[in-house]
Amino acid sequence: MKKIIIVDDNRDLTRAVKRRLEKMDDSYDVVCANGGKDCFNLLKDGQKPDLILLDIMMPEMDGWNVAAELKKNPEWKSIPIVFLTAKTDSSSKTYGRIVSADYIEKPFEIDDLKRRIDKKIMRK
Repeated sequence: MKKIIIVDDNRDLTRAVKRRLEKMDDSYDVVCANGGKDCFNLLKDGQKPDLILLDIMMPEMDGWNVAAELKKNPEWKSIPIVFLTAKTDSSSKTYGRIVSADYIEKPFEIDDLKRRIDKKIMRK
């Protein structure tokens, strides 16, 4: 199984993406986290994913801070991150590529997302 954590404060989006991805590929195990704190709780509980899909604009802890905290932890720093966001300014895109080497603008096509996921997971 390929474990993926989707971190986004939009629960409708995370549930829809989870359903679509798991329907497209039965080797995906998609877990939803409602924000950065929820993501870290999952990781601390031993759910180490093959990939994290991470929204940038979230309350309490934005995606940049989540990514920075992940990179500080030796157990989590190698987890690939794909930013999923409506934040399309050039500085966000540049920073997203520096931090994760992948950045997908919302709205996105689920087929494009699956291709990116597969490409990232295959590199591991």
